[in-house]
Amino acid sequence: QQFLQQIADGIVLGALYGLIALGYTMVYGIIQLINFAHGEIFMVGAFGGYTLYTYVLPGGTPTYVALVLVLLVSMLTSALLAVIVERLAYRPLRNAPRLAPLITAIGVSIALQESIRVFYPKGSQGKPFPALFPRGTVDLGGVTLSYVRIFVVVLAIVLMVALQTFIFRSRTGRAMRATSQDPDTARLMGIDIDRIIVTTFVLGGLLAGAAGTLQGLIASPIDFHIGFLAGLKAFTAAVLGGIGNIAGAVLGGFVLGVVEALATQYVPNGSALKDVFAFVVLILVLLFRPTGLLGESVRSRA
Repeated sequence: QQFLQQIADGIVLGALYGLIALGYTMVYGIIQLINFAHGEIFMVGAFGGYTLYTYVLPGGTPTYVALVLVLLVSMLTSALLAVIVERLAYRPLRNAPRLAPLITAIGVSIALQESIRVFYPKGSQGKPFPALFPRGTVDLGGVTLSYVRIFVVVLAIVLMVALQTFIFRSRTGRAMRATSQDPDTARLMGIDIDRIIVTTFVLGGLLAGAAGTLQGLIASPIDFHIGFLAGLKAFTAAVLGGIGNIAGAVLGGFVLGVVEALATQYVPNGSALKDVFAFVVLILVLLFRPTGLLGESVRSRA
């Protein structure tokens, strides 16, 4: 039962990693950019939901209404920020050497962290995320899960399925896949590449914002550091699954979450080393299967 409990806890972690990893993998698939600021977009989304509840919503707002509004505002905040970052920081460097946008992404990441730290009173301290979900647990064959953790997994899976459906069933999704495969040919066929890139950042931001709210619900308080480590782990999940592959990012997130949960429990001193395991996985993947579990070799666009 303890083993199954760790698996369940790992699935919850994996749901969060998978949502964030989708932003990395979509952006890389379209413009071959590792957006290291994506973790901070996730963090700002969490603060957007916190701000709405703390400073905007009137007292006495029903909890379920507040939950929906906080989730929507978190998603919209992250999506808007992702568009701004793409327009101001990445688009001017689209044809620059690859090192330039990579360094810019790291700079944007640091700038967003410091902005949140300075903007909020006592910004270096954690902010208590509102408890918007009823307390209680469910026993599933000896595995105990709280209602909020079940909600996290269910919502994450719904969003992942919705994204997959959009990519493979909609006209814009087909344009995104065409741009990913050959942007020059896609442009010749009348596809607006700039619009597709912005759409990609919007989708990644929406998912990151949702993950920000879910992170706050299960791991309050939130602070300006949460995006850095979560972003690196989500990037690891994207690489593990095959960066550029949507299904791979989801699979990588769940695998990484389960590995981290099991290692924390069964490796000596695992709790103190829990943040190390993700990067051990990253090194092993890059050494033995650099294309990831479901990835394929990507044509160079240099």
